[in-house]
Parts: sequence; structure tokens; C-alpha cells
Amino acid sequence: MEVLKRKRMYEGQRDQLAGQQFNIDQAAFGVESAKASVSTVKAMQAASKELRHTIKKELNVDAVEDMTDDMAELFEDFDEINEALGRNFATPEDLDEADLEAELDMLEDEFEEEQELADETPSYLQEPALPSLPTGVVGKNASAAKVDEHGLPMITPNI
Repeated sequence: MEVLKRKRMYEGQRDQLAGQQFNIDQAAFGVESAKASVSTVKAMQAASKELRHTIKKELNVDAVEDMTDDMAELFEDFDEINEALGRNFATPEDLDEADLEAELDMLEDEFEEEQELADETPSYLQEPALPSLPTGVVGKNASAAKVDEHGLPMITPNI
């Protein structure tokens, strides 16, 4: 029984120490957070002061607006130049959209025909349409031609 009482006493002390440690950790975390907040506020104040100084001394809102207006005008001029350079002098201005559509349809039909022809087997790969049995005498005039020692027909020069 004595051992059980001591055990409960130690458990109580352990829980009390754990609570104290938690409180100390929480306080340390609070101090660190406060220091981080202070340094953040100081950095923001310094940045604000520097930005204010830079805007007042080195930037003029009117000058920036004038510059952006000038840039917009320059880009408009540049677009006009590009448009002039991009004109196609070979295209007549009196083209009818219906004519263009008809030509496009014709080109599509030609393309489809070419695709159909490309899908067919070329003539040199097709099976020849030969009769199953010979129908006549082969080489009727072949016996009249002279052959060399290899069995090839000899060519006689016509002089």
C-alpha cells in the first residue's frame, strides 16, 4: 500500500512538473513571437520610410504618366508600321468570300481524293492478272535467234 501511495505522489509531481515545463515553453514561445513581431514592425517602418523617400525624391507621378502616355503612342505608331509592312500587295481587294469558299471546297475534295489514292495498293505491288495456263506457243521466233554460250540472244550489228 505504501508503494502505491508513493507511486501516486510521484505521478502528481510528474504531472505538476510537466505543466510547469509547458508553461515555461509557452512563455518562451510568446517572448520569441513578440521579438519577431517587433523586428517585423521595425523592418516595415524602415521600408515604408525608404519607399516614401524614394517616391518623393526620385519618382514624379506626372513624369511617370507622361512616360506611359509616350510609350502608348510609340506602340500605336509601331502597330501602324507593322500593319503597313504586313500588307499583301499580291492579293486583290475584290475577292469574293464565296469564291474563296468554293476554292477551299475544291482543295478539300482534291485532298480527299489523294488520300483515297494513297490508301490503294500501288500497281507494282498488285498481283498481275495472268492466265492460269499458257494459251499459245512460247518463243515461236526464239529458235530463229542466235544465242551465245550462256544462252542469251546475240545482237547482230546493223551496218
